[in-house]
Amino acid sequence: MKILPVLVLLVTAASPEIRYFRYQRPLQSVPAQPTQACIVLDPVIFEHSSLGLSDLRLYRDGEETPYLIQTSGSTPPSVDQILSVLNLGSRNGAVVFDAAMPNRTYSELLLSVTAHDFIANVLVSGSQQQGGPATKIGTYTIFDLTRQRLGRSTILHLPASDYRFLHFSIAGPLQPENITALAISQASESHPTYSTVAETSQTARKGRATIIEFTIPAHVPVERVSFSAPAQPTNFSRDVTISATEIPPHPLDESAPPPQNYIASGNLLRVHTNQDNHRIDQEYLQVESVQTAFDQPSRWTLSIDNGDNTPLVPTSVRLEMYERNMCFQSSSGNYTVYYGDPALPSPRYDIGQFLVIKLTNAARLTAGPEQPNPQFQPRPDDRPFTERHPILLWIALAVVILLLGVIALRPVRSQTPAAKV
Repeated sequence: MKILPVLVLLVTAASPEIRYFRYQRPLQSVPAQPTQACIVLDPVIFEHSSLGLSDLRLYRDGEETPYLIQTSGSTPPSVDQILSVLNLGSRNGAVVFDAAMPNRTYSELLLSVTAHDFIANVLVSGSQQQGGPATKIGTYTIFDLTRQRLGRSTILHLPASDYRFLHFSIAGPLQPENITALAISQASESHPTYSTVAETSQTARKGRATIIEFTIPAHVPVERVSFSAPAQPTNFSRDVTISATEIPPHPLDESAPPPQNYIASGNLLRVHTNQDNHRIDQEYLQVESVQTAFDQPSRWTLSIDNGDNTPLVPTSVRLEMYERNMCFQSSSGNYTVYYGDPALPSPRYDIGQFLVIKLTNAARLTAGPEQPNPQFQPRPDDRPFTERHPILLWIALAVVILLLGVIALRPVRSQTPAAKV
């Protein structure tokens, strides 16, 4: 019984036609030979498209062309795997242990360390067999400087490796019982790239906080906040709170749904120092966001908690989104991207089932500046007459009620006895 509504929806759904798109972007430098091609979708396209790019279409010489959208960083990393430490002990004043690694590539390791207020060097080497010859991978610094409000880091950023066994030697004020576990995540083939949504150098002070504000158009996603730190203070660790709120189109309309809100937090860290003959260089100046987009324009407020420290005033702050590419199988012809028809549903192409596109190998095209579609005309209103003119329905209802009242009163008047002379 549920098939009929689906069929009705498919029949009544709007079909794309070039004349109903409000905007167009001609593609430039399209190769004459058939090849895979991609263009980066900039924030302007998101702003003037429907939420989720449901009305985005690609045409070649007036004919609709299938495409797929690839999002940088959209592939989630593998779940961290917790490994046990083996042969844990001490040797020549250093903490030593081994770890049996999974049969795959890895790069980022996280040591679980129970100690606090320490600086230590970790020498990592690898071998393919337990007890076999080992190859030095590198030396890494781990630290806990929370007492100095400079944060903590026990991450080892190895080059992509596939050794079956890793061997660790930690020189510093740690004991074997301080090392409890080792976590590993799979190395990513590529790092995500980002496009700038908005950037500002304007800041304000509110109490002990540094405040940065943005107004972002509807439908534009925000997935990371990047800070450019000033030269001073040299070292810092500051908590950041990110809040975003939809701006309602009609603030006084009590029947409108409540505006959406989003809150996230993170930490900005910079440590460049020498302590106990150890060199530490760490910087974390980004805060990840999970909010993709709002239905309405939104107001973003970033608050840096300075505490009693010298205020941290970034030289610039950027709201960023993952780079998204429209990819397709191109051939000779004139290609144009169209958007701005909110009546359209999302396209359903099967190109992703048989075409694998690698961004590193695809031809990189550029879209020209946004232009009004010269053929544009408003899509005709296909709603029923009563929906397009609801006031007429109320007028007709009032007339019917009036007529019924007249008809109901007529018998009463006819039965009223005539006055005697």
